[in-house]
Amino acid sequence: MENVRFLPCGDQAVTVEWGSTIDEHINRQVHAFARKVEALSHPAITEVVPTYRSATVHYRPEVLSYEELKHLLAPLAQGSAEEAEELPVVEIPVCYGGEYGPDLLEVAQRCSLTPEEVIARHTAPTYRIYMLGFTPGFPYLGGMDPSIAAPRRKEPRIHIPAGSVGIAGEQTGVYPIVSPGGWQLIGRTPLRLFDPQKEQPILLSAGAGIRFVPIDEEAFRKMEEKEGGRA
Repeated sequence: MENVRFLPCGDQAVTVEWGSTIDEHINRQVHAFARKVEALSHPAITEVVPTYRSATVHYRPEVLSYEELKHLLAPLAQGSAEEAEELPVVEIPVCYGGEYGPDLLEVAQRCSLTPEEVIARHTAPTYRIYMLGFTPGFPYLGGMDPSIAAPRRKEPRIHIPAGSVGIAGEQTGVYPIVSPGGWQLIGRTPLRLFDPQKEQPILLSAGAGIRFVPIDEEAFRKMEEKEGGRA
């Protein structure tokens, strides 16, 4: 188990770490491990939370001790990245620029590109969802073209509309709910990434893929109406 560490996280959780860098190979190992833990359906394990390079397993210490849990999890952590389940790629329609992406022009100017070139480079990759966090269903994505990287805003916004697509450094992501934030906003999707009224409230899954697809304002409004408007 080279580079794998088990760290107590309070008295009801253990964090399993793979290395110290963020990359796709490590993230695939994390998700392969998380799914094997979930498949155990062990009565002592209440939740497993995968992140960039670690997974935190929450458990009931009155049922299983820390050492017993570590002994149970150790063989599962030895799996390879190839064991990770290949989840589907989700297409996310995005209306770029204008009121939907007020920072698109600024990002383009910073990168010495036209807005159209930023859009083309932003929609070209298939992104990997490394983890969900910050707000319910917020996807932290890997794979963005570094040529469109842009720093966070010096003054964060208090109100960012749900569905806003932003850039911060070499990362891109989508705000699932109305919230404050400092990412550069380049577009917005009409899809509801978080809907507490649904049986599965979070649309995206960590480990899955995303492709952004550009749409115009008319298509945005039609899809938003179909989605039932904004919460």
